[in-house]
Amino acid sequence: MSIAVPAPSTPAAAGVAPVRPPGGVPVPAAGRAGAAPAPRTTVAAAIRGAVRRPVAMALLAAALAGAPGAVAAADTGPAAPRTPEGASAVLDGLKTYGQAVLRGPDGTVRRIPAGLYEMRVDGGGMLQTYGVGVAGDAQPQARFTEIGWNGTPLAGNGEAGRIRWVLEHSYPQLNDLAGLAKAAGTTVLTAESAAAGTQVAIWRLAEGVSVEAVDPQAEKLADYLQRAARRLPEPPASLAVDPGEVSGPLGTRIGPVTVRTGAQSVSVTPDPAAVAMGVRVVDAQGLPVTSAVNGGKLYFEVPEGTPDGSAEVTLRGSTRVPVGRVFTSGVPAQVQIVAGSSQSATVATVAATWAQLPAPQSADDAASGGAMTALGALSASAPAPEPDTSGVRLAASGSSAATPVIASLAVGLVVLGGVVVLLLRKRPLEDGPGPERATDPE
Repeated sequence: MSIAVPAPSTPAAAGVAPVRPPGGVPVPAAGRAGAAPAPRTTVAAAIRGAVRRPVAMALLAAALAGAPGAVAAADTGPAAPRTPEGASAVLDGLKTYGQAVLRGPDGTVRRIPAGLYEMRVDGGGMLQTYGVGVAGDAQPQARFTEIGWNGTPLAGNGEAGRIRWVLEHSYPQLNDLAGLAKAAGTTVLTAESAAAGTQVAIWRLAEGVSVEAVDPQAEKLADYLQRAARRLPEPPASLAVDPGEVSGPLGTRIGPVTVRTGAQSVSVTPDPAAVAMGVRVVDAQGLPVTSAVNGGKLYFEVPEGTPDGSAEVTLRGSTRVPVGRVFTSGVPAQVQIVAGSSQSATVATVAATWAQLPAPQSADDAASGGAMTALGALSASAPAPEPDTSGVRLAASGSSAATPVIASLAVGLVVLGGVVVLLLRKRPLEDGPGPERATDPE
């Protein structure tokens, strides 16, 4: 089937990559500069040197802040779902098919249609597909989007690669029906019986169901395809970007993003907001980019002084969607797999986010800020009291629901008092008894 080259389709939004929290800071032991080695090592001696140095104090504060329960856990919620990449299409319906008999594990027997569907690609193009699920009954006019095997019923299915082999070695990829019939050891195949036999073989591999083609010639084709199938790798996307989101500080070249496509080239267009902010898409040498080829790398350049924000770039092209590529409507039972494609419109998006570089801090600012952060975290670590639902007080011990809170506050005050003493004490702590004081001669 030959179809005219399509017009471009509309872009879709992309998510923003989450920001990862920084790790903790270790606390080095520090001694008094120039002092003789102490006869024994104590906790007080280790802390004494840290108190005398602002930077070391900042490290100590960071360590205190990292104590269990001192800092709330970082947000580990799921990232925003990725925008589908490649082609989007609307299902026209089942076009070329025969009949099959499905036998259920409970002994039921059901006659079902088996064959090729057709899809109209957004922006231009046509696809021919088979159903992956035997009970799919895909509905005409449903909207489908291209997706990888992961996240579909083919994920983790050891027979997925064999399904791709079936698609590559049967109808409609092989239009020589006489040659296909000869390979299958049958007499005559029509388009309908070839489509039915191919669909039956796919169902058997995808779901392991007991299903047979009603037409004897179609059944022989299904047996041949299932027996001869070899494992092939998952096909690439018609158009994709890797990764789909990038981020970096303002004043740096953000990227790279690698383009993956079967098209000869794709257009690269920043969204209006990116253009208004002066964001440029460039190559590794910093030259502006308006189109890209397979394997090409894209970078983002954001002008100095731009407020923290994000921008999106859309890539559009025209290519044949690879055989074995999957389309989903969001219903697992209705997943379709590509058996043939005309030149079809494809689209992908990539998002970039940026932020101002943090202002440099002096050692004293870092020390005081770190200490205040640590003390604030310690005070914030006390758990909120839970409501007393028992209605019974502990009369024998005098305890109540507030006891854990009081204990937590006491621990916090002890640590706070220790730090204040170390900060304000003018004389260094000594590990042993001090030297005898000199006396005036008589």
